[in-house]
Amino acid sequence: MAPPSRGAIVGALMAAKKAKGLSFAELEAQLDRDEVWIASLFYGQSAASEEEAAKLAALLDLDPVIAEAIQAYPAKGSLDPVIPTDPLIYRFYEIMQVYGMPLKDVIQEKFGDGIMSAIDFTLDVDKVEDPKGDRVKITMCGKFLSYKKW
Repeated sequence: MAPPSRGAIVGALMAAKKAKGLSFAELEAQLDRDEVWIASLFYGQSAASEEEAAKLAALLDLDPVIAEAIQAYPAKGSLDPVIPTDPLIYRFYEIMQVYGMPLKDVIQEKFGDGIMSAIDFTLDVDKVEDPKGDRVKITMCGKFLSYKKW
């Protein structure tokens, strides 16, 4: 039997989370993993260890097929379409269109020729209350990797 598709896994995980009435923040407290990492697992962008899959399966009453599937190495990225159409996700695309090159220049002025790792990386989302309207604060923290000369 073929493993479930990414869409089927995402659907099963989201349905189970909703049925239990849990937020990603509540799952963070139970799994001892960051809420953003857990959400990335739900969307097939991360892989769970056997222990993490077992904990999540117990919390959400997951089918063993889903618990096994979330342990597979993911195909990272692979958003369709390439230019996102979801308004919130599109804003990140737009931010990179406007600020991508400026960020690259500032990072390289501070660190040299290289990149920020998306592997040795953390991502946090916080709510900042503001009388003019609440704000989204996103903190990305990635290891700097210098380009190698050979």
